[in-house]
Amino acid sequence: MLRRTRVLWVFFLCILASCSQKKKQLTDDSTVTVQEFVDFFPTISLPVQLADSSLVKKPNDSIRIGNKIIAQFIPDSVITQLTVKGSKPQIYPIGKVSVKDGETYLFVRSFSNAKKAASLLVFDKDSFVTALPLLNLSTAPKANDLSSAVMDNKYTITINRQQASASGQLTYNKKVYVYNTEGLFTLILTESNAGTTGPTTELQNPVDTLKASHKLTGDYFQDKKNLVSVRDGSKPGRLYFFIHFEKDGGACRGELKGEMAITGANTGRFTENNGTCAIDFNFSGNTVKLKELEGCGSYRDIKCFFEGSYIRKKKPAVTGTKKKK
Repeated sequence: MLRRTRVLWVFFLCILASCSQKKKQLTDDSTVTVQEFVDFFPTISLPVQLADSSLVKKPNDSIRIGNKIIAQFIPDSVITQLTVKGSKPQIYPIGKVSVKDGETYLFVRSFSNAKKAASLLVFDKDSFVTALPLLNLSTAPKANDLSSAVMDNKYTITINRQQASASGQLTYNKKVYVYNTEGLFTLILTESNAGTTGPTTELQNPVDTLKASHKLTGDYFQDKKNLVSVRDGSKPGRLYFFIHFEKDGGACRGELKGEMAITGANTGRFTENNGTCAIDFNFSGNTVKLKELEGCGSYRDIKCFFEGSYIRKKKPAVTGTKKKK
């Protein structure tokens, strides 16, 4: 009798344990931590393969992530990529892939009447780092126009689009990305058999929403595809930055996100941890000049460098009513 009682007691404890491990629902009336948000995504194995046809059917609402929950962890600039203007997306998890002692990749899909999309979110040390749009679908998939996204066993992401003309000629556009130690997706390969490539993905600025109170902060441009963005750093004496450039008509590109040390009244230097990349920043008035000191080849094409002058965009004037005397 005693043994039977013990067995029943162990069985009861197992039921309690399984209930306590049940994933928390991410509804807007819930209080959710970053860890609970990440844990809500089921673990999936590599390679991960997604096709635009998989975005058509709306998922079960029981796994939907509340918009207020998403807004707690993901910047507005990323959320707007998941929908069209004037509508709010319904967001669902696909799954997660975690790198041992490294970042976690969250595959997410969004659903609205006007747009279906899949994106990749990166979290590291319990915080959001960056995102990469994978697939977009505004109409039903066409047999002659197919898109897919794959993350392989080396965490390399390939986005491919295939189109067949009325004559049966098949064309494709392929883009290959890797996530680097500076928290950015770097485009390492573009390949196409078409005469011209399609429109480029809209430039994402991963530091755009950070505080910009230091005198050197701001957005410095050559044009819309050549940008140096500077924001307040993690502590005094440091500044976050994001650089993106495209030279020779887009044939030579570079992109780097990091944190520089302020080395003088108008100078800063970025030195890569456990790497060779080093860049000097020289600020003068509304201009910043870059000089690559040591090899940053992991973040750019081989025939171009992090260099040149960029002009700061004027901040919008703040208008207000004059105080009456």
